[in-house]
Amino acid sequence: MAPRAAAAVAVVALVCAVQSSLSGAAVPGLSPGFYKTTCPRLEQIVNAQVTATFNNDQGVAPALLRILFHDCFTQGCDASVLIKGRGSEQIPGGPNGTLRRVALDLIDRIHREAQAACPRVVSCADVTVLATRDALFKAGGPRFNVDLGRLDSFAPAPDKVNDLPSPFDGADSHIQAFKARKLSTDDLVSLSGAHTFGVAHCGVIAPRGTPSMDPQLAEKLRKTCTKPTATTTQDLDVLTPHVFDNKYYLGLTQKKGMFLSDQSLIDHPLTKNLALTFSKNQTAFFIEFAKSMTKMTEMGVITSKLQGEVRADCTVAGKPPRIEAATAADQGFTADM
Repeated sequence: MAPRAAAAVAVVALVCAVQSSLSGAAVPGLSPGFYKTTCPRLEQIVNAQVTATFNNDQGVAPALLRILFHDCFTQGCDASVLIKGRGSEQIPGGPNGTLRRVALDLIDRIHREAQAACPRVVSCADVTVLATRDALFKAGGPRFNVDLGRLDSFAPAPDKVNDLPSPFDGADSHIQAFKARKLSTDDLVSLSGAHTFGVAHCGVIAPRGTPSMDPQLAEKLRKTCTKPTATTTQDLDVLTPHVFDNKYYLGLTQKKGMFLSDQSLIDHPLTKNLALTFSKNQTAFFIEFAKSMTKMTEMGVITSKLQGEVRADCTVAGKPPRIEAATAADQGFTADM
């Protein structure tokens, strides 16, 4: 076995071992084999669709991760961010206004294929989690297990979109935002590593400047973003922009963080030590990232049919059922577990 492949296998084994030690804290209603009998080909469907899209556009991996984070951080991992139309969270000019179409379309394609194979069984929320997990692995990230069984929300939460952490804020603000979602400071440092790939628009980067940024990078950005167009972007990780690795943290030690929220991690006393550790130890980063991802994807999930549904179309929410009918359906759903 080649050294790189052997290292990858070792990381997967470590991540799985850590996840096994945390399995007792699983959310009631979620399980790794939730679709084992009701949609046994689900993970094959997801992997095939993700592979085809990733091979054509590697940017789909960070795009999926951004969608997942923006979904989970508002009112929980319930696919509310996917809903279009009145009250949509995809508000033009807002944090979700630049979610990439290639990733949104991929989620739709996967869900449609799952619907054809297993009608009204697989939720859009679970598809989003699985697609993101598989795309991360293809980009070089850790492979980790996820529990399934999430339901989709009946409505979006546009009023909560502004609760998303801002790239213009420093570590103190982000620590408080994560604490409000019951995520720790270590989770903040780990999940910020998602910026090890992907791009940002000049409008978000432009307010950054010297002396908190490497002078050569600052000059490059001034040239790139002097007269930006709607499509002008900059890699978030200037060292290895298309690979999920620990070079994002190494970049922070060189003042190459693209956002104020990124660079502040290496300066704040509560986040500095872990960020430095990750800059030197990719395995440590992968293990902690997988733990934090598992924790995040279990935030605010819906498992009761009194509160959620399996959408026929990820972009269209259904109406909550009448209480009497919902109670009977929910009891049946529980009995099938």
